[in-house]
Amino acid sequence: MDEALAQSQSRNVRAIRWLTYLMFFMFAMTTDSVGVIIPQVIAEFKLSMTAAGALHYGSMTAIALAGLGLGFLADRFGRKRTIILGLVLFALAAFLYPSTQSFGALLALMMASGAAIGIFKTGALALVGDISASTTEHTTTMNLVEGFFGVGAIIGPFLVTQLVGAGVSWRWLYVIAGSLCVVLMLIALSARYPQPVARAAAAPPPRGSSLRFLRDPYALGFSLAAFTYVAVECAIYVWMPTLLAAYRGDARLVAAYALPIFFTLRAAGRFLGAWLLSRFDWALAIALCSLGILACFAGSLVGGTAAAVYLLPLAGLFTSIVYPTINSKGIGCFATCDHGSVAGVILFFTCAGAALGPLAMGAVSDAFGGPQYGFMLATGFAVVLAGGFIVNWIVNPARARLAHAGNITEATA
Repeated sequence: MDEALAQSQSRNVRAIRWLTYLMFFMFAMTTDSVGVIIPQVIAEFKLSMTAAGALHYGSMTAIALAGLGLGFLADRFGRKRTIILGLVLFALAAFLYPSTQSFGALLALMMASGAAIGIFKTGALALVGDISASTTEHTTTMNLVEGFFGVGAIIGPFLVTQLVGAGVSWRWLYVIAGSLCVVLMLIALSARYPQPVARAAAAPPPRGSSLRFLRDPYALGFSLAAFTYVAVECAIYVWMPTLLAAYRGDARLVAAYALPIFFTLRAAGRFLGAWLLSRFDWALAIALCSLGILACFAGSLVGGTAAAVYLLPLAGLFTSIVYPTINSKGIGCFATCDHGSVAGVILFFTCAGAALGPLAMGAVSDAFGGPQYGFMLATGFAVVLAGGFIVNWIVNPARARLAHAGNITEATA
């Protein structure tokens, strides 16, 4: 009987893992397709880069606000209810896209979809903590989760390209994502979720939002790292297609598929991230990767589009493990009963970086007359990122906190 129970629990954990993987795959199909959607929107509505980019800024702002304001839902009402609520809202918005004919309506749906993502993503991130027996396993699982996100980021732009090539509106990408969302809802309804580790009696109860963690130096430090990193990454997947649109060299095929190449390298690197992190200290690994990112941006500035056509997609290999490791270590500094709230804080800064970074690049590009000026700003972001991670590797301020949190998790697993 015990063996049958163990097998049932094992199957249930596998189902929950696949649910989490596929949720990240599904929303990456939409959010990371913005780079190929924006040129379509500019042509359809005759907009500037800054204005068309509002589809991205609006979505990221909605995810950020939902993460910060509603991240507590996963801790207070449970992972299952939070995930299902987010999936339902996302599906409802997704099926409305083909009926929209104005830019304002598209922006409203983008923001509604973003809010839904903010809700179910915080629930999913908290769930990763519930099924991880240590901080090391948490980091490994997060890299796998982000690996599936990376695959979705490849499939989404590919589907947009195929739809547009066939004379079909890119809006139907959301119908495809909404259909997958319905399947995920069925999985979420049928799965049995593990209980998070109970809050210690002396620990303060939740106060209704993630705002209280803004005063914690570990939550804030990892959140600022996420903000800077995502501003750098979004520079590539939001504006690289626009930068390379003017490319006229011999590598036109590479330029045409630069975004899928970037996402492919990023996804491959995330699946290999567990191997890399098992052999190198995480702080050293992301410091080295940040230097690789900086080299790609600096080389693109010096060599122009002739270099950027190769170096910016190559940056995907160096970006691969950075964000999932930031996310995992930031969440791992806290008890699992607070993972939803902490994930909400990091998600807020993640999306703030994803919104403000491309917005600033778009504004600079419009002001000075070309996307290359926006990439000068992005190179500055990359300098800050590399400098911060080098200092983190030398000082490693979170070492003791992570060790303490890991011992609690292992003792209660």
